[in-house]
Amino acid sequence: MKKPILTLSYAIVFAVVAMAICSPILTSIDPNFVDPFNRNLSPLKPVNTAFLEDKSPRLAIFGTDALGRDIFARIVYGAQTSILIGVTVTVVSVLIGTLLGLICGSFKTADGIIMRIMDGLMAIPAILLAIALMTAIGTGIWTVILAITVVEIPRVVRVVRSVVLSVREEPYVEAAISLGVPTPRLLLRHILPNAVGPLTVIATFIMSAAILLEATLSFLGLGMPQNVPTWGNTIAEGRTLFQIYPHNIWIPALFLSLTVLGVNVIGDGMRDTLDPRNASRSR
Repeated sequence: MKKPILTLSYAIVFAVVAMAICSPILTSIDPNFVDPFNRNLSPLKPVNTAFLEDKSPRLAIFGTDALGRDIFARIVYGAQTSILIGVTVTVVSVLIGTLLGLICGSFKTADGIIMRIMDGLMAIPAILLAIALMTAIGTGIWTVILAITVVEIPRVVRVVRSVVLSVREEPYVEAAISLGVPTPRLLLRHILPNAVGPLTVIATFIMSAAILLEATLSFLGLGMPQNVPTWGNTIAEGRTLFQIYPHNIWIPALFLSLTVLGVNVIGDGMRDTLDPRNASRSR
């Protein structure tokens, strides 16, 4: 049962990434185009094109919101924002966290200072820390990326540090030290490769957390500006008429949930694959 779910998760994530890349091909509609003559259309309802420049008949695939903006276009272009933020936060968090983790595991003085800072950051709930940072530095895509990255770095630091502390006691590492191998080369050639597996797994969880956290911040009005189509903004704008037009929330929420769930399932699959204990059990 687990493999079909994992395959489905790969398919979902691939579809979302493809949707983000091919958004101009999937729809020619401006996600911010306000059409007062086609407000709150239900999914698959025909659009009144009498007052539009393009008179060709078309359907509102996912309906329209209270301003007449096409929800399908907003979801498609919102995927771009979610994937961009998720990937950027993951890459930056892993790079900075790996560097700090290697330093912490190798130098006791730096370990005491850096880990106290990381412990302090992890003591604050992620959403509260992100909200505090966004309140201090303002809204925008790069400030969102910065705020979420700060939240996720401590997780990477602790993983890499634990790998360094365990691997440096191995005989081959002690032999390299006795041969006078320089510390940078020792870390990069003998220790860092052991962290690739855990880093691959944690990267998937960071990506899903970043996508969800961005949507949460946008929903609260502290993330992306309102003129940027994101899943969080679309959900926030649909909440006022939720009881009358529930599709304004359920459809973007469904895409957000499936994407986050798919990435998390992929992370679980990678963890099981890369864990030698699971491999020994399967044999």
